[in-house]
Amino acid sequence: MRVDPCFFCGRPAWPSKGITFMRNDGKSFRFCRSKCHKNFKMKRNPRKLKWTKAYRKNAGKEMVVDSTLQFAARRNVPVRYDRELFQKTVKAMERISEIRQRRERIFYKRRMAGKRAREVAAARKLVAENEHLLPRLRGSEKRRLAELAKETGQDVEELERDELAKKAASKKTKAFGGEVKRLRVRTDGGVEEISERVGGGNVVDEDDDNDDENDFEDVNDDDEMDTD
Repeated sequence: MRVDPCFFCGRPAWPSKGITFMRNDGKSFRFCRSKCHKNFKMKRNPRKLKWTKAYRKNAGKEMVVDSTLQFAARRNVPVRYDRELFQKTVKAMERISEIRQRRERIFYKRRMAGKRAREVAAARKLVAENEHLLPRLRGSEKRRLAELAKETGQDVEELERDELAKKAASKKTKAFGGEVKRLRVRTDGGVEEISERVGGGNVVDEDDDNDDENDFEDVNDDDEMDTD
């Protein structure tokens, strides 16, 4: 059973799977899925698409030069069937795949070496360029933390980071609109609960609504007295 690679992306195209395109000149193109077939018909370059093996090889993300890759080359040489030769070939294929996987892991480790240091350097550069956007502590708070660090023997930077984290956690986002309940102390010593509407306009108090209704009733009474 021969597993041909996809003409566009390089993935294995298994028998009875995928699409085979026959050109007028007799050349056949094997595709692993309809995605590769559609991109091929749209005349797209596989070296410019990041999900193809051609792009990864050009970018240095795939192992290109290795002796184990030569065994996958197609050889149109007829060989008489021999059971012993077939068994040796199957064992050799398993061994070659193990060696290739081990070499690919080593290649990946060498390629990713120093990535963490590069990420840290890029993050520090970003922080240095946008330092004015970072939250800061007041001078009095810094002095208080410095005195506390001298007394406790802790690091000043750690205390400052903890203080900034506490401030960030204490800040709560206010939702637009809502109802706020408050307590009001009366002149006679009693306490009453007031609900106020906040957001999108002026604060509305229930007692103010009641006062407006009472004023409206007083005005109506005065009008009735005048008519009498």
